[in-house]
Amino acid sequence: MTPRRADAAERMPAFMRLFALRGAIQVDHNDAEEILGATFDLMRELMGRNGLDPEDLVSCLFTLTEDLDAEFPALAARRMGLNAVPLMCAREVPVPGSLPRVIRVLVHYYAVEGHVSRHVYLRGARVLRTDLEAAQ
Repeated sequence: MTPRRADAAERMPAFMRLFALRGAIQVDHNDAEEILGATFDLMRELMGRNGLDPEDLVSCLFTLTEDLDAEFPALAARRMGLNAVPLMCAREVPVPGSLPRVIRVLVHYYAVEGHVSRHVYLRGARVLRTDLEAAQ
C-alpha cells in the first residue's frame, strides 16, 4: 500500500466496507419541480431504508431517460444536504420500448460489514425490479 492508502485504511474501522445500491422512480411529466420532488422522494426513501446519513455516502450517479431534461436530479440531492458528496447526472441508454420518464440512481456508501442493501424502486419504476416487491 502507498503511504496515503495506508493512512486511509488505518482511519477506517475494520468492520466498515463499501456498498452500492440502486433505486429508480418514474415521473408523470418532464417538469423541473416534478423531477426534483421525485428525486427527493427517492433519495429520502433510499437513505431511510438503508439507515444512511449524508456522511456515509461516497458518490451518487443519477441517470434520466432521454424524455427528461427539465432539471438535474443532483440539484434535489444538494438541497437535501448532500453538499460534500460527489454527484453526477447522465443520460440513460435509450433502449426501444424501455420505461419512459425514469430517474435512476446508483449510490456508493460505507456501512458495517453484514449490512444488507435495500434497493428502492418507486411509483411506476417498481416494474423494473418486481423481484424486490417482497422486500419493499
